[in-house]
Amino acid sequence: MRERIILTGASGTLGHSLATQLATSPNATVLCLQREDSQHRGFPAGIEHQHIDFHQKEALREVVQQFRPDCIIHCAASGTQFPRLNWFEMVRFNVNVTLDLCESASLIDKCNFVYVSTGLAYRDQGRALTEDDPLDTLHPYGASKAAADLLVRAAAAEFGVPLTVVRPFSFTGPGDNGSRLFPSLLRAAFEQRPLDMSSGDQVRDHCSVQDIAAGILAAAFFGGACPPALSVYNLGSGDTIPLKRLIEQVASELDLGVKVNFGARDYAPFEPRFMVADASRARTTLGWRPQINLAYAVWQLAQESFPTLKLRRPRERCFP
Repeated sequence: MRERIILTGASGTLGHSLATQLATSPNATVLCLQREDSQHRGFPAGIEHQHIDFHQKEALREVVQQFRPDCIIHCAASGTQFPRLNWFEMVRFNVNVTLDLCESASLIDKCNFVYVSTGLAYRDQGRALTEDDPLDTLHPYGASKAAADLLVRAAAAEFGVPLTVVRPFSFTGPGDNGSRLFPSLLRAAFEQRPLDMSSGDQVRDHCSVQDIAAGILAAAFFGGACPPALSVYNLGSGDTIPLKRLIEQVASELDLGVKVNFGARDYAPFEPRFMVADASRARTTLGWRPQINLAYAVWQLAQESFPTLKLRRPRERCFP
């Protein structure tokens, strides 16, 4: 039996990885909904796509009703890159569009709604975060996703929508072409200039984007069985490594010649100092764990975005 899937956010790093993995499934019919101003990155064969104004609620509902999905994977978000859009516009997209899609799902019998939240939604606890830890942050993007996370769970409970919430922590890999950490590091190496950073004593959890996408699909389809009415999963490596040491490890594996000026910049406003996932629920329930070595994911990104940059190819897998 084929699954009919609507995916949002396929022009982004994570969404594109999800589309690529879904394209390999012989049992999936996929429609990617994209913002009208998003860039078309080229979808794998067999993946349908359509541009839409997500703020036009009735038009959005009509598309969903016509396609009649078994599952909606909502990966689209505003505010993941710098400079961010207007604060209130970011919140309107991240909250309102999520609820509009959930409402559309409620009109289709047994349509599973998968909301891709973020580890930035949590209150910093100074330790690895579990799914039961409070959502509470002043980080602009994290706060908007936390608000949507809370509201979509309340809406799903009220209207009987099967809901899966996944909270990915940091990731990189193919398609990560914006202003985040690892593309900035590679760009500095390519341009043969130093990269100014904060002190690097923040503790961060990073995975390959392909691993995060695989975790989302494992949660969405629950091994082929019907997912529970509500499931919440963290997705992350669980590694408690200061950012400075993590960057040095990746640079060493790649033989990346770049000078990083740690401490040359202040921390970003409202930046959590300790953001690490306790992903034991995903390991136990879904059998998911990261497979791809982080340095290999960065190497893949370099091959795509800076192909003339001379790097050592690291091992592919996390474990030999």
